[in-house]
Amino acid sequence: MESNFKIKQAAGTSAFLLAGLLIVCYFAGMGPVFLVFLGGWAVMFLAAFVKPHVSYKQISIAVMYILVASTFLNQSLLSIKAGFFTLFLYRLILIAAAFIFLVHAARDRELPRYWNGVQVKGVMLFLLFWLAYGGVSLLWAKSVGDGIKYMFLLGMGVVFVFLAVFTFTTINRILMVYAIWMLMTVFLMLIGLANHFLQIQLPTSTLYGGPQYKLAYPTSVFFNQNDFATFLTISFFFYLATAKNSTHAWLKTVTILLACLAVYLIYLTESRASLLAVIAGLAVFVFINLPRGLKKISAYLGAAAAVLGVFMMFGKFEKLFAMLFSAAGYQTRYEALPSNEARLNLLKNTIHYLGETLGFGVGAGNLSFYLKNEPVFHTNYVVEAHNWLAEILGSFGMIVFLGYVLMYGYLFFSLYNMYGTGGRKEKTLQEACMQAMVAFLVSSISPSTVSNLYFHWVFLGFVISVVSVMKTSKLGGLSPISRK
Repeated sequence: MESNFKIKQAAGTSAFLLAGLLIVCYFAGMGPVFLVFLGGWAVMFLAAFVKPHVSYKQISIAVMYILVASTFLNQSLLSIKAGFFTLFLYRLILIAAAFIFLVHAARDRELPRYWNGVQVKGVMLFLLFWLAYGGVSLLWAKSVGDGIKYMFLLGMGVVFVFLAVFTFTTINRILMVYAIWMLMTVFLMLIGLANHFLQIQLPTSTLYGGPQYKLAYPTSVFFNQNDFATFLTISFFFYLATAKNSTHAWLKTVTILLACLAVYLIYLTESRASLLAVIAGLAVFVFINLPRGLKKISAYLGAAAAVLGVFMMFGKFEKLFAMLFSAAGYQTRYEALPSNEARLNLLKNTIHYLGETLGFGVGAGNLSFYLKNEPVFHTNYVVEAHNWLAEILGSFGMIVFLGYVLMYGYLFFSLYNMYGTGGRKEKTLQEACMQAMVAFLVSSISPSTVSNLYFHWVFLGFVISVVSVMKTSKLGGLSPISRK
């Protein structure tokens, strides 16, 4: 036993030193190809040292934790161009994680057991259907190249979700992912503060080398400040749920301060959608913490207020729908539009394309192609949807769009129905997921596209894993794979 502990301790120390060596080599100016070569050999030596003492399953779980941590580095540490495709740390580790998992599942004949342990099979089948539909949509896509690139992103996201659901099958494993997210967020927020106060940007940011007045926007490792703000809306509610449910005063204090820092950085990004997302998530926070009697009263009052609001603003809604479905009028192409009008025109274009394709969508990755080459309404030359749900609707059509909405709603209401069951750990995860889901949905109108935001897939995999594990616990036991 002591020998095994020393082996694991040595392996952990070696992995830490290896990561440090690669970072030092990176800042020393060594090329990315050399870093991959060096890292590959080092990992092989480490694997040869560790393998006799651990199982493939243990290695697979460890690699998944490393994969989760690497998603928060984006392209800041390693980026290798391979034709139209770019390889960086997250993608390399994802390939390794998938390979190790498949070797383990095939060698130990565990795949049926993994699948039987999943309590969200409908969600998983929808993700596979989404992939299949995206592949078929390339048949009518005008830009097959853009479609293939988009399908790579979608495929990697779905692969991560499957690996997460198959791997994070216990509350303790999920809590480890939760802790990794919060710890990595601290690192990213420190970079964001450096962006603002030192007015420096990483080369991965679109603001790198930009005008002086833009350099103070916090972008951290992301492409722009809107992507960073969307990420922080999720992290804010992770910290808030931890602060509310923790029994340790020091942890409450630290997470409250980190939550406040997240809101401050969102404010600095000037992302209005993300600030609204925080408010929407806080509304969910208040609602789920009301006593049962007050919940019913507030639900009735909310429904009545919504009906009254629709009735009072019916004229404005009618005008909005008329604008969405109106025909394109004359508009000078180089005439600058207000931001809100340009956003509305992006949505109008999307609806127009949906109608033209009879509700099937323009094909995976082709919405930006249409917005660039065949805009019906002027959009200030913006060629991304800037709305995640609209991006799904325009690209994949009504079937996938409704499937995504139903999946999202199913996950949310599953968490809501299980809320209060289990202990403090379960309650923390339930609150964090529900509030962050609402916040993300509101904030997702801020980034230009969500498909390449890797943290979105980590978050989705995390939520699905939480629902699956808690449904298993509700049924009265561990999942089949967790018993081994």
